[in-house]
Amino acid sequence: MPESHIVTNLRWSRDDVAALLALPFPELLFRAMSVHRENFDPVRVQISTLLSIKTGGCPEDCGYCPQAAGHETGTKAGKLMEVEAVLREARAAKEKGAARFCMGAAWRSPKEHDLDTVCEMVAGVKALGMESCVTLGMLSGVQAQKLKDAGLDYYNHNLDTSPEYYGKVISTRTYQDRLDTLGAVRDAGINVCCGGIVGMGEDETDRAGLIATLASLPVPPESVPINALVAVEGTPLAKAEPIDAIEFVRVVAAARITMPKSYVRLSAGREAMSDEAQALCFMAGANSIFHGDKLLTTKNATVPHDEALFARLGMRAES
Repeated sequence: MPESHIVTNLRWSRDDVAALLALPFPELLFRAMSVHRENFDPVRVQISTLLSIKTGGCPEDCGYCPQAAGHETGTKAGKLMEVEAVLREARAAKEKGAARFCMGAAWRSPKEHDLDTVCEMVAGVKALGMESCVTLGMLSGVQAQKLKDAGLDYYNHNLDTSPEYYGKVISTRTYQDRLDTLGAVRDAGINVCCGGIVGMGEDETDRAGLIATLASLPVPPESVPINALVAVEGTPLAKAEPIDAIEFVRVVAAARITMPKSYVRLSAGREAMSDEAQALCFMAGANSIFHGDKLLTTKNATVPHDEALFARLGMRAES
């Protein structure tokens, strides 16, 4: 891996982020709100929609994922969707207010003929006037360039947790594998979407380690999804204790402060959050969400619910 992709000169250390997370809650929110207002309109939220274009049968063993072939979750392995079927979903998402259409496939890495099909999907989404994002697993530099040539705007590849806790969640892919893919994506000139999951049994220092690693990448991700674990029966993390709502807001605030120009997205787990918790997340600097009833295979807050919440808060979708 090229030297430039390795996190060596930390702009934010684990201790720095841990100190943020330990601030009195009003002080932390004030700092996050101040940073947010300096860089974004605080009442606008970017809307994305996520579609599973190839579900289940993944050879990885990610402890949180119902799509892993080795987990007995009832998720059936499917084939890659047809291009036109995906574009129908994209058109529907655009009509509901989504500006970005994200497509996810349960692969360790894409085969070349499948990647060609995904490139057709990307080009079709772009032709609709939407931003495009895909998450396909690990990529080589050549594969990343092919996606760039098709017009891809964003590639999602999460770090999931801190380098130290990672091995307790996943054994089939290393942390460096993830960094290598992020480097290939960045070298191809594609925007990076990269975040993590909280509530997997990690402690506060691991949450600080995740945020510090993201913020200290050579270029911080343009989009940072913060997921709350959705515990699925049949996965190793099925019995994990849900993260406290205030602790989740603290992670969102730390992401906003350390990555001031990035979009911070409320991702998985929103369906179980109260409106009040989501409102605090927006106050803490979250400015992106996933619209739609499902995120890959798990439930998500419904579009009517989101629209009603935005109306109550005086917030609106970013055009």
